[in-house]
Amino acid sequence: MVGTQTFAMLKPDAVSSGKAGAILAHIEKSGFAIRAMRMVRLTRAEAEAFYAVHAARPFYGELVEFMSSGPVVALALEAPNAVLAWRDAIGATDPAEAAEGTIRKLFAESKGKNAVHGSDSDENAAREIAFFFPERELALLASA
Repeated sequence: MVGTQTFAMLKPDAVSSGKAGAILAHIEKSGFAIRAMRMVRLTRAEAEAFYAVHAARPFYGELVEFMSSGPVVALALEAPNAVLAWRDAIGATDPAEAAEGTIRKLFAESKGKNAVHGSDSDENAAREIAFFFPERELALLASA
């Protein structure tokens, strides 16, 4: 596949509710190639670092607490125009406002427990992929 990469993450709510497999299948059916995948449990410090861009927002503390509450699945995805394609595939943050057939419409519990994270720009995608996948693994991605 020729395309660009984006970062995706299955959040603790999706993993703990047993929806990870269905979401991964949906990702592949939507035309994304999974180039790297890792299940981890973020420490509070790691969640703070990952979401530092939101540190001044009122929901930051709750977000950090939630994201460090259980395992997540980090993914590097590839598709043509991957960032935009992934944002379209996941749908609106609030599943009640998400389009039919999107991941959040199908699998999210609420605006706060919305099943997945997605990069919002190519620059953030590169930063977020590097956060979870060491450079040596990224070299493997390039050759895949």
